[in-house]
Amino acid sequence: MAENSKAVSKEEELKKLSKVNMIRSLLPIIGLVAVFVIFNVLTKGGMWSARKLIMNQIYVVMIAATGVFFIMTMGGLDFSQGSIMGIASIAVCMLSKTNIFLALLGGIVAGACIGAVNGFFYVNRKIKSFIVTICTMFLFRGFIKYMASNSPVAASMAVYDYDTTAVKLGITLLVLGIGFFVFRFTKFGMYLKAIGAGEKAAKFAGIRTDRMKFMIYMLAGAITGLAAFVNIVKNGSATANVGNQLETQILIALVLGGMPISGGAKVRFENIIVGALLYTVLNNGLTMMGLTTQAMQLVQGIVFLIFVAVFADRQSLQVIK
Repeated sequence: MAENSKAVSKEEELKKLSKVNMIRSLLPIIGLVAVFVIFNVLTKGGMWSARKLIMNQIYVVMIAATGVFFIMTMGGLDFSQGSIMGIASIAVCMLSKTNIFLALLGGIVAGACIGAVNGFFYVNRKIKSFIVTICTMFLFRGFIKYMASNSPVAASMAVYDYDTTAVKLGITLLVLGIGFFVFRFTKFGMYLKAIGAGEKAAKFAGIRTDRMKFMIYMLAGAITGLAAFVNIVKNGSATANVGNQLETQILIALVLGGMPISGGAKVRFENIIVGALLYTVLNNGLTMMGLTTQAMQLVQGIVFLIFVAVFADRQSLQVIK
């Protein structure tokens, strides 16, 4: 009798846990719809009227967030994304005067190189990911200021030929489509989640964790380099502030999308899409309400803290790798 009662109670606990996890997974979607409806009412339909503007702003964040998503899945962080965006944007601008395809490739390579620097110090020198990427953030931000402090680095006028919804949306969907397939249907995604759940166990399972971590940082840099091309297509030049605060925007977007801070098995690829949409809608809604920058940061900080409290897995949360 005692064994049966224990089995029943355990089954009830599992059912409760599955219900909680289901509610958690639905919260970001519910939040997205609620935020959009609330701001649409408060702005008297302004949010719906500005839907094209919102979509135009989301491309860069969503593309760059895909690479950071892979990093966070394995339990790491990357604070250098803004600097990667800046360096890659300058490379795109300079190479666009020679050839557009070369500019696209140059942005990707520049981003991959910085990602490789992050990966080297993280993997080979065993320095925590957040320390490495904060250092490279300041290092390359200084280089960006040096290159573009006097005047913006202008791209070729030919880049404006690619400033179309078809090109920007096409690149975004391509990145998301490939990322979704690789994450869900290949060993790559399984290995990432295994490293996030427990690196030692992943090593014992035969996963070459160091090689995976290095590759992920280089891949994330390359993806942000591609986002830099989309950024230049939109803006036509790289200023000294290009990519500024991108890392914060990505982190907030992913957490708002339900991304577990600790990574691991509970990560869902949909976190990227929902989070980027929710962040962009929230940011534009606050702007349309006429809030000051300080007030917007206050509201965003409160919302960010709430979502962290909801989605942080306290049982598996460890020190960031």
